[in-house]
Amino acid sequence: MGFSGAVTLTDLNDFITPSQACIKPVEVKKKANDQSQIRIDDTGGYYEVSRDGDETKLETASISLNDCLACSGCITSAESVLITMQSHKELYDVLKANKEAEANGGVVSAGEVAMEVNGEEAPQRPQFRTVVISVSPQSRASLAAKYNITPLEVHKRLLWFFKSYLGAHYVFDTAFSRDFALLESGREFVKRYRQYRGGGAIGLQSPLSTSSPPSPPAPLPMLASACPGWICYAEKTHDHIIPYIDSTKSPQQIMGSLVKDYLARQVGHTSPAQVYHVAVMPCYDKKLEASRQDFYSDLYSTRDVDCVITTGEVDQMLAEHNMHLPDIPALPLDDSLFTKAVMHSPADNYNPMAITALIDAPILAGTEGSSSGGYLSYILRYAASELFNIQLSLEDVEAGTNGVEIRPGRNPDSKEYLFYLPTDTETPVLRFAIAYGFRNIQNLVRKVDAPASASAATGTGTGMRGAVRRRRVGAASASTAAVTAPYDYIEIMACPSGCINGGGQLKPPTPPPSPIPTTTPTNPRDWINLTEQAYRSVARTGGVQPPDRNAAVDLLYETWLGGRETEKAREMLHTRYRAVEKTDVSGLAVKW
Repeated sequence: MGFSGAVTLTDLNDFITPSQACIKPVEVKKKANDQSQIRIDDTGGYYEVSRDGDETKLETASISLNDCLACSGCITSAESVLITMQSHKELYDVLKANKEAEANGGVVSAGEVAMEVNGEEAPQRPQFRTVVISVSPQSRASLAAKYNITPLEVHKRLLWFFKSYLGAHYVFDTAFSRDFALLESGREFVKRYRQYRGGGAIGLQSPLSTSSPPSPPAPLPMLASACPGWICYAEKTHDHIIPYIDSTKSPQQIMGSLVKDYLARQVGHTSPAQVYHVAVMPCYDKKLEASRQDFYSDLYSTRDVDCVITTGEVDQMLAEHNMHLPDIPALPLDDSLFTKAVMHSPADNYNPMAITALIDAPILAGTEGSSSGGYLSYILRYAASELFNIQLSLEDVEAGTNGVEIRPGRNPDSKEYLFYLPTDTETPVLRFAIAYGFRNIQNLVRKVDAPASASAATGTGTGMRGAVRRRRVGAASASTAAVTAPYDYIEIMACPSGCINGGGQLKPPTPPPSPIPTTTPTNPRDWINLTEQAYRSVARTGGVQPPDRNAAVDLLYETWLGGRETEKAREMLHTRYRAVEKTDVSGLAVKW
């Protein structure tokens, strides 16, 4: 399967280091006592020549997502240029197979799926799969900016395109699953802060097990985990940072858990493999994230997210069908399952007792904070409430009021947020920051030391290099000294300007020949600002719905996960990270 033509190299301003070697194309698995040689003919073909002179033509090597994830050679957020899967062509193939199955009367029943899973014989009939499309709010904003329509109009037209025209069954909104991510990240931060700052003797349990013995408290600062480019970079080059990373899954993968574990059963499937889940994302690295082994079920041979297509690929799909997004039909948002939508006016935002007139149909609801998910904003407000019993509003975090101080960094992608108690306006009790783009990320990781397991268990880890001060609290409690590090939480994204500027987003149009005027920005910075405005327009029209006021999420915690802090919740909403084994290959030895 060839990868999408929309996967192109554009502005690699987040490039880290040239790949020293891609070992996959020249990898040869040699047998013991194998004395064969490799011959290259005039056309560039490779032949294995045995001792007896027999020649065997070698197949051209292919590089899969798993190869990229297991290799430490390449470090760039556009690593997916090597991808040979994960394109919209895959979605077309599944939809085509569905139509063939329907034509032949071959819709697979839940019973047949069960027999296949149990290894028993089942009728050999074409397999029909429920197709689910999950759309990210950043992708909606990018399309809205290009076509000069609202994100709500984009979503309604994509409902028609994916469901009525192509034949998908459901279209969801990853802003909905992001509420799970925000809630889980907030709780994890508060737990870390209490145990690490207070020097608690009982450590954090493994996010995937309640029966494991207590482990040392997870260190601070807690680092955001929603960006797969950043995660890939940390695992491949700075494995000492891994303990600092939030264990919460990204919104894409939480939606994957929700679709494959919960929705599959609700629609009558006994195997999650009978659901084909596609995510529309602003970033190519989301394709790599979906291919992580952690998000694959060996039991059912399926991934939580089967395919990821970028915003640019969706736009390409429309062009392939000769469609102009503003001109195609729209479906109402009546079926708002797993969609962050509201029925009330923005005035009802923080007053559930207010009596307001209902609008005609549901509209999309906005999310607080940055266009990269609003993690810093929500976790700061949640921590201030849980730890210090101080209620911060959205405006406090945005404007820097009510004890919040905002300090600009060296560039627009670096910023600090400090929170002070009313009783002490000199010493901040919470120090948060944002770091977007690898330039800022590299400056950050140089300051982070590996947490010493022994000292971390007593709250005396080194934290961030050269910037930790220990405060003795008495000889009797010296082993539980409180530690103060420069930051408590950092919202990290690999792309400059964050997710709104992901590598899979639409690019600004080519400037028209002078003197033809245009009102559409052609400058990259102005284009990013236009996309940002489109993203934030959702909150202006539908209001901001805080994650802890999403009634549908509350209901799913009970009906799907059996409550908060349960084994099921940890399994579905959290994950683990691990260092990628370094491969020492000389670039001079690679033949292309």
